[in-house]
Amino acid sequence: MSSNPPSEAKTQEYEFEQMNLQVGGRIQFITHRTIKPIQHFSTLIGWVKDEYMIVKVPFEGGAPISLNEGDKLTIRVFSGVNVCSFSCVVQRVFPRPLFYAHLSFPVSIQGTSLRTAMRVKVDIPAQVNTSNGHTSVFLVNLSVSGALIESPKQLPEYDAQVALSFYLIAQPGNRQVKVDAQASIRNINVVKPATADKQEVFTYGVQFIDLDPVHYTMLQNLTYEALIADRQKIV
Repeated sequence: MSSNPPSEAKTQEYEFEQMNLQVGGRIQFITHRTIKPIQHFSTLIGWVKDEYMIVKVPFEGGAPISLNEGDKLTIRVFSGVNVCSFSCVVQRVFPRPLFYAHLSFPVSIQGTSLRTAMRVKVDIPAQVNTSNGHTSVFLVNLSVSGALIESPKQLPEYDAQVALSFYLIAQPGNRQVKVDAQASIRNINVVKPATADKQEVFTYGVQFIDLDPVHYTMLQNLTYEALIADRQKIV
């Protein structure tokens, strides 16, 4: 597994629709009120095209950040394929108990295209359910399109369909959300142990089938935060 950053194409102009924004999706929220820009994470609530966007006011240390009308921001979003950014201005702030803000609608969007489905290193226990019963496995990487599974025993053969269950952490609040996904086995490998006293491990690359849009958004967020905060996790 390479720890190098994923290759990125040259920057180009994007249309608003190409960002593939999802209500509830995580966005990077960059303020410019100090000499050094400060990065926060926020959540997209919605938008009225060509008029304004609605976002949650980011929280730091349990309190909303200071945000005033007229503040200039940079918003960065990750669509699962593209990383896009644009400048905007705070139009209106709705304080307690709502904590959201209207931002000016993007005029110019710059973006780079990344490989179709970047994978993120994880260590998540999961269950694979087949006609032969349940198997406890580990997910070692995840993307919006699939996963790599390590299993202590053999699963069905290539192209077989399995049910995969695992938990992801959702923001805000670090809530555990159960993901139940149908997946098709796309490749199979056997990892031989380094020492004779250990058992061999089976690895399976699986492709998700008709993933729930909410779970798709959560996997987008997982990939996006790894891309922004810890590129060592990008496979």
